[in-house]
Amino acid sequence: MVNPQMVMYEEEFNQIQSVVDRLVKDANAKVVFIVDKNGQLIAASGDVDNLDTTSLASLTAGNIAATGGMAKLLKENEFATQFHEGEKANIHIQLVGNRVILVVIFDSKSSLGLVRLRVRKASEELNHIFELLLKKVQEPGADSPFAEITDEDIDNLFND
Repeated sequence: MVNPQMVMYEEEFNQIQSVVDRLVKDANAKVVFIVDKNGQLIAASGDVDNLDTTSLASLTAGNIAATGGMAKLLKENEFATQFHEGEKANIHIQLVGNRVILVVIFDSKSSLGLVRLRVRKASEELNHIFELLLKKVQEPGADSPFAEITDEDIDNLFND
């Protein structure tokens, strides 16, 4: 089943960005970003100027999809956490609420233990934000940007 596009409001985006900004500092990470399962970058913080975040977001989503396929072959629901260790950089990937992907890139100035500890707390906060966002989107007409548009407005738009 294809995931529908996520609707994001400014209030929730600011909350998400705040969690990401804090996680960079608390985990002593180089970069933290959140991606949806379709590979769209939602939020990023840290030293992102020299990174191709679009490609990294797409590849991360592909990685999660591939790992999901492996999980099914092993009769697992999913592998919610992944870790990749390189010579200079490490990547910790966490699936949050089966909705979004939290990615933390860090180097030797931090440790996997610290990152995992901070990611656990951030994941709880993010899951709460996304649950509230889902409820907000599902409430018919509640806070919709189209709620104030009437049938008359639409008719006037198409009449010359």
